[in-house]
Amino acid sequence: MASEYSFTAELWEHDGMASWHFVSLPEEVSDEIEELYAHRANGFGAVKVNVTIGASRWTTSVFPDKARRTYVLPVKKPVRVAEGLEAGVQARVDIVVAA
Repeated sequence: MASEYSFTAELWEHDGMASWHFVSLPEEVSDEIEELYAHRANGFGAVKVNVTIGASRWTTSVFPDKARRTYVLPVKKPVRVAEGLEAGVQARVDIVVAA
């Protein structure tokens, strides 16, 4: 059984050498993923998900971010370009965590 989540969140850029962009999952979504799937996470605590933003679909992982106290979703450059996203823009996100 898979868990599906839909939400709107702001795209943000990580402070660091690389230009990584993320969306922070809402607290209630993160809490549920933690409860249901943390036991299956890899060494970094990553949980595999299928993502849809606009017409873009891909498979990646969400990662726990202790500083933000939530999971974060990386949004790769080809998706940002295809969907016209940049830091500070709100994005509608659909994710599916496969059981």
